[in-house]
Amino acid sequence: MKILIIGANGTIGKKLTPQLSQHHTIITAGRNSGDIRVDVSSETSIKAMFEQVTAIDACICIAASGPLDDFSTLTEQQLSADLKGKLFGQINLVLIGQKYLNNNGCFTLTSGIFADIPYRGVTGGAITSGALHSFVLSAAIELQRGLRINVVSPGMAEDSAADYGHLFPGLKPVSMQALVDAYEKTINEDITGQILRVY
Repeated sequence: MKILIIGANGTIGKKLTPQLSQHHTIITAGRNSGDIRVDVSSETSIKAMFEQVTAIDACICIAASGPLDDFSTLTEQQLSADLKGKLFGQINLVLIGQKYLNNNGCFTLTSGIFADIPYRGVTGGAITSGALHSFVLSAAIELQRGLRINVVSPGMAEDSAADYGHLFPGLKPVSMQALVDAYEKTINEDITGQILRVY
């Protein structure tokens, strides 16, 4: 398969890309690194990316993350900015990309544990992840030409625990292999509309 990985240089991408490259042709994309540059917060940039990489069988997005927020001072404007990349960026990958993927191709998006488990300081992340789950459920029955879509919802990756674990006491790190396996499952198995929770 020909697989486009957006965010291949991130924490998960650094482990996922080598594993998938053993059996597939990989094209990487990112804001500052990769074979192709893309800004997922820009519809124009997303369309330009798909114009460059034709005949793709799968598109995996593990890019974009939102900052922590302070609920007591949180505003609609802050939330809108947070949602621009990880939520609407990933939605646009599908809305635009559905015209470019090969028949029976698949999309894999990334949400997160805060859709299901609340923690302080991540209201924007919770909204984003919950909305992505709903989008994937809907898109799975709307996509044509045999296209599939799934979303991986990671807990705290073990490779990030040293940097961020203190912010989320009690949140158990998830092995990198478990995360990589979940993404690979969306490629190898004939599933769609699934939320793969890796907590």
